[in-house]
Amino acid sequence: MRIVSHSRLATVLSGLPGVPRVVAGGNFATPRRALAILDAAVPEYRLFMLNAQGETPDRDGVTLETPFVGPGMRGRPNLRYFPCRLSLVPHLLGGSLPPDVVVVQTSRPVGGTVSLGIEVNILPAAIEAARARGGLVIAQINPRMPYTYGDGVMAVEEFDHAIEADEPLAVPVPREPGEASREIGERVARLVPERATLQLGIGAVPDAVLASLRERRGLAIWSEMFSDGVLALEKAGALDATPITASFAFGGEELYDWADRNERIRMLRTEKTNDPGLIARRPRLVSVNSALQVDLFAQANASRVKGAIYSGFGGQTDFVVGALHSPGGRAIIALPSWHPRADVSTVIPRLAGPVTSFQHSFIVSEQGTAAVWGHDASAQAQQIVDRVAHPSVRGELREEGRRLGFALR
Repeated sequence: MRIVSHSRLATVLSGLPGVPRVVAGGNFATPRRALAILDAAVPEYRLFMLNAQGETPDRDGVTLETPFVGPGMRGRPNLRYFPCRLSLVPHLLGGSLPPDVVVVQTSRPVGGTVSLGIEVNILPAAIEAARARGGLVIAQINPRMPYTYGDGVMAVEEFDHAIEADEPLAVPVPREPGEASREIGERVARLVPERATLQLGIGAVPDAVLASLRERRGLAIWSEMFSDGVLALEKAGALDATPITASFAFGGEELYDWADRNERIRMLRTEKTNDPGLIARRPRLVSVNSALQVDLFAQANASRVKGAIYSGFGGQTDFVVGALHSPGGRAIIALPSWHPRADVSTVIPRLAGPVTSFQHSFIVSEQGTAAVWGHDASAQAQQIVDRVAHPSVRGELREEGRRLGFALR
């Protein structure tokens, strides 16, 4: 690793041939200073990120690429969306989408190593793929980045160049869960067995689930990500002694401070955290994910709004499959029965677009809980209408369900 000035890095990057593909850290670990230097130095390039937050380069010459669309890329005309399970994204980078440059944010060097901190995810695979084809690996060293243990600990020799940038890590905007989210959280918590291993995604509903589990004991975490709610479980004594395992963290400053040099936390690469086979080895793995819509076929759409890509598969498909194969495991989809902003039911007769996941154990809303697994198709649809859908649309759903062939009362 050679620490260089910003101007020197710009000179290096300006010499890149062709239209390079740049893989950068996403979520709240985006190396914004290094990306700004690259954007000013390279006229045309492809930018590959997961769940990009905040502002991303948006100009002629920049093509945005992702298998999971974050707010920083959502709705952009220059976006290329690649449908892909998160566990398989490293294979994309090692095959059809090889990176020429990888730009990451790291901790300060310690003993000849740096840590990728709160964002491990697909980055080790991206670095390996770039190295294999002689690409550049660039670090933005930030003393505020936690030093986390696991697959994100890398030798400084893995990096060609580095710049220093002392700046606060981005954090999500705090949101108090509404009444519907709290009710859903309590319902989901009742489905979590003793000594369960938890996987939860991002959003108000997963946060509400965690808040409803603080009185439990002996819980474990094996998840794609963890948030402030996991720290609250730790403070409450709800977690067992096994390592908290994830591939990225998504929370506030207190969470990041807690993660720094914490032996309790293991940040692993996506190929491990999201491998359905490894997930299935965890007993009583309870996967809790949200969706934009569910239908009477017990299918979930967590990816598209009115046909346009909104997010993507993420890790939902990986964890639904893994949880169903876990001894005593459960795959739960949790969502409000009514979308407040769109003012529409989230339960519809049949999805019009691609399905994100299906064959869940339970579907939960603030109205109730539908047991899906082990019931015939009509019984599944009946429970979704009676227990998940908003009362104002149940009559319409029953009529439409009968037209679709369900024997509904």
